Amino acid sequence: MTEKEMSEEIFALCESKAEEFRWIGYEQVTGTDVWECVQARYIKSGEPLLHKLVNDILSLKATQLMNHLTMSAWKEP
Repeated sequence: MTEKEMSEEIFALCESKAEEFRWIGYEQVTGTDVWECVQARYIKSGEPLLHKLVNDILSLKATQLMNHLTMSAWKEP
């Protein structure tokens, strides 16, 4: 699997998680929001192993995502 194919699969997974959030009422959530939330966990430690990344995407809770989006909104000017 090439780097590009892996990136596409990870983004598809983020889109799937965003769709799950839309089903429970968070209509504005996108795959990019999910990716930015998960990626923010690895700013200091670097990119994790693939299985950890997939687990973090699939186990992301709505409250974690909403906290991340709220904090991001406060940081933006």
